[in-house]
Amino acid sequence: MNAVLEVVSPGAMASLQDLGRPGLRRLGVPHAGALESEWLRLANALAGNPENAPAVEFLAGGLWVRAGGLPLRLALAGHFSAEVVGSGERRRVDSWRSLTLATGDSLRCGMPVVGRLGYLALAGMRLPQQFGSASTYARAGLGGIDGRLLASGARLAGTPCHGGERVLRTPPLVDAAPIRVVLGPQDDYFDTPSLERFLGGTYHVSPAADRMGMRLDGPVLRHRPEKGSEITSDATVPGSIQVPGQGLPIVLLADAQTAGGYPKIATVISADLPRLAVMAPGQPLRFAAVSVAAGELAARAREAALRALIAGIGPLEDARPVDAQALYAVNLVSGVVDAWAADGAAAVASAARRQE
Repeated sequence: MNAVLEVVSPGAMASLQDLGRPGLRRLGVPHAGALESEWLRLANALAGNPENAPAVEFLAGGLWVRAGGLPLRLALAGHFSAEVVGSGERRRVDSWRSLTLATGDSLRCGMPVVGRLGYLALAGMRLPQQFGSASTYARAGLGGIDGRLLASGARLAGTPCHGGERVLRTPPLVDAAPIRVVLGPQDDYFDTPSLERFLGGTYHVSPAADRMGMRLDGPVLRHRPEKGSEITSDATVPGSIQVPGQGLPIVLLADAQTAGGYPKIATVISADLPRLAVMAPGQPLRFAAVSVAAGELAARAREAALRALIAGIGPLEDARPVDAQALYAVNLVSGVVDAWAADGAAAVASAARRQE
């Protein structure tokens, strides 16, 4: 008998994603892959999987799964809590940990407290690869299960659970710092006041956001009349910020097309794109211009921070309870939240002191 996870309800836009298909955009194949690759890698590390293993990515909560066959091991990543139902009992579990589902038990993921996204990893899950990845790219029918979003009744095979449950000692912080961008390649299509509005104004995430891109509401950007609002189509990448004729930016995300005909005012650096991609509709953000060299340093720093987080994963029985609500309540630009503080007020005070 195998360990099988059945999808009772996929919630909003649930799909199977790994780290995507790098290096194929020149052939017209989008990158796809996890919108927040760090969270996917943490979920897999908690489940005991390779970091590039596929996991379930879901938007805005609502994912409901049930264990069939042998007991299985799951892991949760994202700022949400979940409920396990089994043997007539219900228990709440926080994210950033692994857990065991006995045969017949079900898990229901709640709405994210921060952002719009969560990940669920299944220990031992393997999927066929297309172009080197199992990531779902639904527009072309690639990856996942028959190239489609997850649907009710889908069954995912894993390995029977073994070993104890594990927890991430220090969950990733919520960072309210500006989203860093490298200007160009068509920033010369915009007048000086527009560039100043782009870097000095506040935008909000529009409800028109999916895996392909995110529209922003805020200061309108005007194209130079002599250049116009269109270009000969050229290459785009995840992070490209296109500005169509109506003047509001569109940030391209993991499923972005490989070419486009709107001027690109800037490109979000790879270290900050996941942070933007998980933002919920209505959430405010600002941009800050940096150099290519600064973007490369930020990418290295983010990878080093991830390695430190993974090194901090340990047995659940050795961990003190996390004050998750205090963690979610603190919105930091820098510093560390002590999520194991005696109470929420202590966690907030500890974080504030570190920012002084």
